[in-house]
Order: sequence, then C-alpha cells, then structure tokens
Amino acid sequence: MQKIDGADQKQTASKPLDFTILGMNSGTAMDGIDCALVRYRQESPESVLRMELLKYDEMPVPQWIKNPVLSMLRETNTQPSLMSQLNVKLGIMFGEAVKRFCDKHDVEISEIDLIGSHGQTIWLLSMPEDGETQSAFCLGEGTVISAITGITTVTDFRMAEQAVGRQGAPLVALIDGLLLRHPTKWRICQNIGGIANLCVVPPDTEGGVDAMVDWDCGPGNMFIDNAMRYFTDGNMEYDKDGSWSARGTVNQHIVDKFLDTHKYCNRKPPKTTGRETFGDNEGQAIIDDCLEAGCNKYDTLATITRITAQNIVKQYRQFLPPFNIDVDKIDEIYMCGGGARNPSIIKYLKKQLPMASIRALDETGVPSDAKEAVSFAQQGLEAV
Repeated sequence: MQKIDGADQKQTASKPLDFTILGMNSGTAMDGIDCALVRYRQESPESVLRMELLKYDEMPVPQWIKNPVLSMLRETNTQPSLMSQLNVKLGIMFGEAVKRFCDKHDVEISEIDLIGSHGQTIWLLSMPEDGETQSAFCLGEGTVISAITGITTVTDFRMAEQAVGRQGAPLVALIDGLLLRHPTKWRICQNIGGIANLCVVPPDTEGGVDAMVDWDCGPGNMFIDNAMRYFTDGNMEYDKDGSWSARGTVNQHIVDKFLDTHKYCNRKPPKTTGRETFGDNEGQAIIDDCLEAGCNKYDTLATITRITAQNIVKQYRQFLPPFNIDVDKIDEIYMCGGGARNPSIIKYLKKQLPMASIRALDETGVPSDAKEAVSFAQQGLEAV
C-alpha cells in the first residue's frame, strides 16, 4: 500500500467516514478492465455507512500487453525475467487505465482517495497437492499504479485471503451478501466470467449472510472465448449474444464425457480454480474432440457453451444438498458477468431450473458488469 497520507488527513477517529474509491479488476479472460468509482460515507461517526456508485466503465485491455500475457499462460514456461517485466507492464496498464477513466468521465484524479486493484491473475494454486504450497500469483504492481496516479493503492487480495486460511477465490461474497440479503428468500448470485462462480445467500431466517456458501463452478466464458479466437484467427474475442452457439447443434456425448470425468467439476466444495485448470490448452483439446467428431464451428461453440451451462446446473444439483440447501427452494438466481448476456446459457438454465426466477443483478442497483470492481473498492476500504 502506498501514499496513505491523503486518507489519514481525511479520516480521523472523531469524524464520519467519507472515502471515494476506485475499484479495478481484469478478469481471467482479459476481456477488459472494469473500473467502478464508489463513494462511501457516513452522516455521523455512529451512523450507517452508505455506498454510492458514482461511475462505472470498462476500459479496453491494450493488445501490447494482452497478447504477451495470454501467450505466457499458454506456454507455462516463462522465465522469471519476463514475469518481472510483465508485472511492471501490467502496473502501467492499470495506472494508465485510471487516467483514461478519469479523463473520459471528467473525474478529477485528486478526488480519488484510494484504489483497490485486483490485478491480473496469472496462477492460482488454491488446492495444492502433496508437496505443493497454496499460493496466488497476481500481477499489476501496486507501487507502479500509485506512482502513475499519485493515489494510495491496495492490491494482493487473493494472497490476503489465502493468508487467513481461505482459498483465494471467489472474492466477492461480501458484496453478494450486501446486495442480495433478504428476510425470507433463498438467492444465488451466479457469475459467469472467464470462470463461473456461485454464492448462495440464505434468507435471514436461515442464517442470512453468516451462512453464505460460495465456490468456483468451473469454466465460464474462457473456453468459449478461446474457441472464437481459434475459428476467427483472433478477429473475434467472444460469441456476441451467443449467435454462433445458437446456430449449432450440441454434441451431448462430448459434454457429458467432459463433465463426468473432469476432476475439478466433480470435486466437493470448498474449491476454486482458474486458467491453470481451464485455460486455452484445455479448451483446444475440446475443440479438437469436436472437430474429430464431425462438428462444424457452430456445433463446436454450441457444445462448449453447453459445457458451461450444464456444469452450473451440475454444481447446484450435486453439491448444494450436502450444505442442507434444497435446490428446488431457491427463489431467485441473479446473473452477472459476460456469460449472463449469452441467451444460449440463460435459456438452458431456465429450462433446467424452472422453480427459480432468473434475473439480472442490475435489478439490485449495481450493474452486473460493475460488481467485481465494486467489490474491490469495498475490500480496499476494509483494508484501510
């Protein structure tokens, strides 16, 4: 953490909290830098802390950094020298994104008290095998961000989670509970980013936020995005509106074989995962299986998309009952992440989970795309 003086001057023990914080996140798929400017304030030191989302935007990830990072992740044999350089370059990327965000939205950079930056996850070893050490490796040097912007910067949220005994993901249960707490309804927040993850928020009558359950389901958009890059020679980064998958026919045998045999998809929670398990190399293996089976590009996208959707339902049906959660009593499922805009996924979830109302997280007042960035603003606040 850097340059804490400004925050100290603004906040003393005798004054109410009043912080303006920029939360930042680049997801596993590297499809954009989410920036959420959030104000936290109290009317008096004893009053409730209120949150207001001031601005949100997604800034593009420059190709000059995206391509080297994705290449490094595919090859998995990068030299320490290159990783050190990428850490600084990603810090520059995030720092410059702050400046572009402020310029675009007419925000005086001096008005921001704090940055909470998730950084870019490179490797997440949350469930080590014998002889391994649990660890998380996120790049995007906070000191560089602070030097570029002049703003106190908080980073290393995943390692902070692991240091106190958790797995380092998912990191958003705090904001999920704040947004979805309800006196009587069972709710799930279902995120479909590069990785899909869930958070069950029981009603207050069943323990509420103190009884939440969360874990990473498995692949989200990562396999889908990889297939789009493969079939378009990198010209298309994602399946917009699920149009390719909608034109294809699912190869159910490939879907079932993958989900029945994949170690992670069948592992009991708590669990968390990332690109090290569901990266481009694993995605390419599915593409190869589809092509060998006679699938065209649309069939392949339909099959890969079904893997994501069917696995989400599998996680509910197979792993919620051991937590004494009756899937058929879930009242509402709030969707967020890029996959929430894929009609092929939503249609399948509605068919398989007819008892639940499937809704957009935007209905809570926080845009679904902004949720994770808001979460890192909140965690930045908690850190200081």
